[in-house]
Amino acid sequence: MADHERIDFSKISFLVVEPNRLMGQMVRDVLQMLDAQYIDRARDFETAVNVLRMGRTDMMITEWALNQEKLGRDGMDIVHWVRNDGGSPNRMMPIVMMTANSEEEYVCRARDCGVSEFVAKPYTVNGFYTRLASAIARPRQFVRIGEYFGPDRRRRKVDYAGPERRVEAV
Repeated sequence: MADHERIDFSKISFLVVEPNRLMGQMVRDVLQMLDAQYIDRARDFETAVNVLRMGRTDMMITEWALNQEKLGRDGMDIVHWVRNDGGSPNRMMPIVMMTANSEEEYVCRARDCGVSEFVAKPYTVNGFYTRLASAIARPRQFVRIGEYFGPDRRRRKVDYAGPERRVEAV
């Protein structure tokens, strides 16, 4: 996607899962600034799943921490439900995870669970747009192995030994 090509969010249906009313409104406001018109909101796992079951969500944006101490579920549970539950109508939908926890451990856990993009709070409108656009323009690849459906979790060691780093298979 070239820098000058902007994604048209006006026809994309979003679900924003955010337990904090003010933060949820802020995400909604940013989406509206980006021309999004179809925005559903949920504050917890059960409400999010009910909205997702309706089958009208094209992209989900979820907070990692959904008051799990009180409710017993978090944003990772929603991602797992979308990617692995037989009742999920759109297992391939782009999912953007928002959180203040931007340490590498959290980013890797989110990626391994099936998150398309990761947004660290606080974020800028341009940074938020870039993550959403990336989730749409460069969708993640998923695999099905037995009962598992999700991202390929195999890690490859990156070797930056220059042009000779690739070894031809014999």
